[in-house]
Amino acid sequence: MKQEKAVVVFSGGQDSTTCLFWALQNFKEVETVTFQYGQRHSQEIDVAKSIAAELGVENTVLDMSLLNQLAPNALTRGDIEIEQKEGELPSTFVDGRNHLFLSFAAVMAKQKGARHLVTGVCETDFSGYPDCRDVFVKSLNVTLNLAMDYQFVIHTPLMWINKAETWGLADELGALDFVREKTLTCYNGVIADGCGECPACLLRKRGLDEYLEQKNGGERK
Repeated sequence: MKQEKAVVVFSGGQDSTTCLFWALQNFKEVETVTFQYGQRHSQEIDVAKSIAAELGVENTVLDMSLLNQLAPNALTRGDIEIEQKEGELPSTFVDGRNHLFLSFAAVMAKQKGARHLVTGVCETDFSGYPDCRDVFVKSLNVTLNLAMDYQFVIHTPLMWINKAETWGLADELGALDFVREKTLTCYNGVIADGCGECPACLLRKRGLDEYLEQKNGGERK
């Protein structure tokens, strides 16, 4: 039996789109919220809007440009190189991003009568980002409930699976080709299989190759 209303934190990328398909299967009513925080490529907003429209779900874009001022990073600044030095967080890490995104999504969700939040954070392939950890999500869930005296549940369908298994989930949901062809994961703003060179594209491709090899017994599409 499907549950009530959910709001999906939605970027139009592989993970959040897979979560959107998951939410559509598990909730009676689904909306999406996308954040404009000064991303390098505005295509992310356009892709999110386009996917939401194609799937028939409402999409709200919230202005979070203040985050770009507070936490300079490679996702928002063209003069900062995308890199990861040993023992350090990647330059793509944005301090407080998931904390703020989920908090604002919760405020919006309460106004719309939704008690369920869905996010694509993952502790398996998370590049060391502290705000993708299960302990953070559980802690914030308690805090949001106390802060607004409202019972939210934060769902993380991808928390304990790797990229290959995420592709597998998309396939189970009947969305493998959709996710592969219409999402934007690439740090350089190239839709679908991306630029093939940035860390996000390499992780995505490695997971897809692994999944297709498992699925097809070594015979890839």
